[in-house]
Amino acid sequence: MRIDHIALWTTDLERCKRFYVDYFGATAGAGYANPAKGFASCFLSLGDGARIEAMTTRTLSPVPAEPGAQRMGWTHLAISVGSEAAVDALTQRLKSDGYPLLDGPRRTGDGYYESVVLDPDGNRIEITA
Repeated sequence: MRIDHIALWTTDLERCKRFYVDYFGATAGAGYANPAKGFASCFLSLGDGARIEAMTTRTLSPVPAEPGAQRMGWTHLAISVGSEAAVDALTQRLKSDGYPLLDGPRRTGDGYYESVVLDPDGNRIEITA
């Protein structure tokens, strides 16, 4: 077994798509829309086959959380960029572009070299090596 994808709600599908494409090299799929249900989504494929499904809705009311909130359930997405130098470079790029840096880069107690940033919807993203 393997995890096929994770899904996240976003208030702006295009902004979310651009973030993961521009900073993490994701490939955006064609997208899907169901006007009757007020739903649209796009799969974002990462290099090793992992995928993120970014979704919007006009008919449901996903509960917003404070940006970076530590909430019960899923709390972050970790994306490995391959090296400490790549963690440093991407972290600096995101910080320079105005994305909040919450922690790092640093070596964690469990052996990762990582930083923690927020995506445009306030989700915690760990950039790891």
